[in-house]
Amino acid sequence: MTIERREPATTADERSSLEGWLDYHRTTLAQKCEGLTDAQLRTASVQPSTLSLMGLVRHMAEVERNWFRRVLADEDAGPIYYSEADPDGEFHVTEADTWEEAYGTWQAEIGRARENTARFGLDDITVGKHRRTGERFNLRWLYTHMIEEYARHNGHADLLRERIDGATGE
Repeated sequence: MTIERREPATTADERSSLEGWLDYHRTTLAQKCEGLTDAQLRTASVQPSTLSLMGLVRHMAEVERNWFRRVLADEDAGPIYYSEADPDGEFHVTEADTWEEAYGTWQAEIGRARENTARFGLDDITVGKHRRTGERFNLRWLYTHMIEEYARHNGHADLLRERIDGATGE
């Protein structure tokens, strides 16, 4: 199956544009993982880094969960992959970790993010607060931050994919 990616319309309103660019970057990460085996998706970049494509997907599941469930909606949604003992647990993939589980978890968090954001306007302030700073945000800021987060990690994904099988591209 080939994953299709679309840029938002050039005349889209602000919300449609922000949601469109976020979906564009979500799809980009999925494309970077497309067609690889679990072992390839667990392949780390270079020592001593543990960064892998599967780890990036698991990280983005955690990021979606944090911003759109904990901060936006003030849901009591605990961590999926990390813990106090292993604060970077999402990046520490093992032979037992599968793409099916990581992708399914990530997609579930994206689905929940869409449900939660549908209840807020761009200027609406989050119900929850940032766990370290106590700050609140409007939805516009969350969308912009998430676009930045995906864009940065998609750059990592480009390099990881090229290392695995030489595939390059946007």
